[in-house]
Amino acid sequence: MENNLRKRWNAKTPKFWKRVQRWAIITGAVAGVILAAPVALPAALITTATYVATITATIATTSQLTIEKNVDNTANN
Repeated sequence: MENNLRKRWNAKTPKFWKRVQRWAIITGAVAGVILAAPVALPAALITTATYVATITATIATTSQLTIEKNVDNTANN
């Protein structure tokens, strides 16, 4: 399984998922800035930023593991 994940991670990512990945990284960075702000912010904003950071990290990682259909995946043979 680890070998399969490594192959998927290094395989070519489709153009759509690259866009999704960039969007997730940018949104996660904004959430990180909110979490690291040196001023007191409302608790609801901090909670929301925490959830957004977690969700966008998951989206970015998942989009990296998507592969082109025409890629030969030898781990399934």
